[in-house]
Amino acid sequence: MGIGARPAEWEAVLGTDFLDVEDRGLLRRDYGLVELSFQEDDGAWPCFRVSVQVHRLRQGTESSVPAALRSVYGAFTATPSFEDLAPAIAERGCSVEAETDENGTAGDIHRYRVPESGVRIFVCADEEDAQGQSGEIWRLSVPPTWWCEAG
Repeated sequence: MGIGARPAEWEAVLGTDFLDVEDRGLLRRDYGLVELSFQEDDGAWPCFRVSVQVHRLRQGTESSVPAALRSVYGAFTATPSFEDLAPAIAERGCSVEAETDENGTAGDIHRYRVPESGVRIFVCADEEDAQGQSGEIWRLSVPPTWWCEAG
């Protein structure tokens, strides 16, 4: 399951407890922890973006995490930290690189990238300005194909 999969394929895996928002050839499917974006393409709706909205775990892991994910992965931490995630990524043979913000728009968020997959990790930077605790993961974005190609 991933980029390119159709809404029905995701539904077969994650279930029917979701909210759909459709607008001008785009569909956003919200499962709480997982948000999927689809774009209409000649009658088909392939997925072009997967986001893991980690900050929603603070609202309660039971309500935020689809049952299918809880049954496979067990309990989820309400406030996962980048300090715990980065070594786990390295153990799998991948690296994590800091990204710079050319637009200067993300002062309260640090961005990191896993070059081997293009996944972006967004981490709360400053306790006073951020919506979460410093070092807490805000979200993960699994890239559309062009992100991987753009490097």
